[in-house]
Amino acid sequence: MRTRNYARFYVLLGRMSALDKEELKVQLVRQFTDGRTESLKEMTDKEYTAMCDGMQQQIGNYKSREIYREELRRKRSAVLHLLQKIGVDTTDWERVNAYCRNPRISGKEFSKLTIEELEILSVKLRIIRRKDNNSNKQLLN
Repeated sequence: MRTRNYARFYVLLGRMSALDKEELKVQLVRQFTDGRTESLKEMTDKEYTAMCDGMQQQIGNYKSREIYREELRRKRSAVLHLLQKIGVDTTDWERVNAYCRNPRISGKEFSKLTIEELEILSVKLRIIRRKDNNSNKQLLN
């Protein structure tokens, strides 16, 4: 019987968000052995590899979700800043949503906008702001 190095498993386990790592370990082993055992040592090579691959995929999905959320947060912040500059009261979500629901703006509530839609809205808001600034300058001249 050959000995197995459990380094991959413990590195992946450390990256997973769980309060009780030992309980998570038992649950994972049980899950990938169909309840046959709770011991890493009693897992077959196939079960161990499948478990580590599954953990790696879960960690990768978690990171990509976090990256998406951060990008969404940045785009929303930029749009809110632009809305503020054109005079929309961004402390009142009903006003923000009413403005965004306008079919010529986005046709959707602010919270329902995707990253791509927020990018398009940013461009529209910059154009609106530029036109407002140009018309104000013409009035002053």
